[in-house]
Amino acid sequence: MTKKAKAKVKPRVKMSMLDPVERGRVFSEVALGYQIQDAVSEARRCLQCKKPTCIKGCPVEVDCKSFINLVAQEEFEDAFRVIKDTNSLPAICGRVCPQENQCERTCKLRPTGQPIAIGRLERFVADNFYARNSCEEETGFMECILPDENLKVAAIGSGPSSLTLAGFLAARGVKVTTFEALHEPGGVLVYGIPEFRLPKSVVKREVDSLKHLGVEFKCNFVGGMTFTLDDLFAQGYKAVFIGVGAGLPRFMNLDGENLIGVYSANEYLTRVNLMHAYKFPDYDTPVPRGDKVIVIGGGNVAMDAARTAYRLGASNVRVVYRRTKGEMPARREELEHALDEGIELEILASPLSFWGDESHHLQRVLLQKMELGQPDSSGRRSPVPIDGQTFELEADMAIMAVGTGANRILTQTTPELKLNKRGNIEVDQATGETSVPMVFAGGDIVTGAATVVLAMGAGRLAAKEILKRIK
Repeated sequence: MTKKAKAKVKPRVKMSMLDPVERGRVFSEVALGYQIQDAVSEARRCLQCKKPTCIKGCPVEVDCKSFINLVAQEEFEDAFRVIKDTNSLPAICGRVCPQENQCERTCKLRPTGQPIAIGRLERFVADNFYARNSCEEETGFMECILPDENLKVAAIGSGPSSLTLAGFLAARGVKVTTFEALHEPGGVLVYGIPEFRLPKSVVKREVDSLKHLGVEFKCNFVGGMTFTLDDLFAQGYKAVFIGVGAGLPRFMNLDGENLIGVYSANEYLTRVNLMHAYKFPDYDTPVPRGDKVIVIGGGNVAMDAARTAYRLGASNVRVVYRRTKGEMPARREELEHALDEGIELEILASPLSFWGDESHHLQRVLLQKMELGQPDSSGRRSPVPIDGQTFELEADMAIMAVGTGANRILTQTTPELKLNKRGNIEVDQATGETSVPMVFAGGDIVTGAATVVLAMGAGRLAAKEILKRIK
């Protein structure tokens, strides 16, 4: 008797993208999303496993199996309700979360190279859901619980961790006030991620739905300067959540880093994304426009900065990274998009110094050639300088995307908050509570720079613990 042949796994349904030549100079969203039939076809590839491992890969525990099954049956509203049961920001997660390292990584079809496109399906469901009112959009149900003014919680920062916490608590009758240092809520979602990856209209829709639930947003409030934790408790808040991110830019302390034309990725992307500098003079924030641009780093922020510089008119953009292409921490999809658009890579290289002209404008960068040595503590092979091998690249702009640190404006005014050696807040991993009772924290201020969905998971964890204690 011959063995029964295994059924051939159908390939993932491709998602439409803007043409690389067309999109390279515009800020329109690159990924266009699934059409209805695309989404249904992709959902019907799902094996509907008895023990769905995909759920374990999701930091916010979305019931992937159930919502995908509902998409396959074209029950899109029910699919939305399943997602919203645990995920407050599905349209955002579907666009920027590294699903390939989370839910899709644990998909049973991953060994075939064709895991279910869970992130794309999540985005489809969120984008195509037409809520009958804001309560249903946020909670999945028609009824909303009116906020209890006696149950007040404050969130400092309005990035993904705070938005998730606010959505969870507000849907359960808690009055949440979010304090944002900048002039628009959204945190890294609005100042750090470019329009072509995450349209600001998508973030605004999520923020507006929270407002309709009763969440209050107070912008231009800097924790540690315009108020302290003690001030918030004195105003009657029962708990405080710190979700201020880790937005302090890092440099490499190299000669010439103070030249005109050398920028941190934080400043550069904030000017372009949040302050609409790419629309100058319609908006009054000018932005530097380089012609020959070098971006130092290999993560998603480096890709965002490089692709932004190209869209602003640069004739040549190079990403300089000290390891190889295969070791870049950027998402594969973002790296591929960058290369398709004309971004070049300068791998196994690291800057030594920046040189300028008499007026202190950047002119060129001196780079050290590298090779890979022994693995470091992360398991990756360490980059090692090759003696005597340096080279120069012309550049009138350099963007440093080599990581961020914790901004200490808030923590310096609260010495009782226990910090680790990097200046990040230490928390109880089971509850999110800090060393100060009823003060919780989550996101990059705890973990260092990480992903949107991990920050959301931290906000959800803290929200559940807060609700347990105050109700």
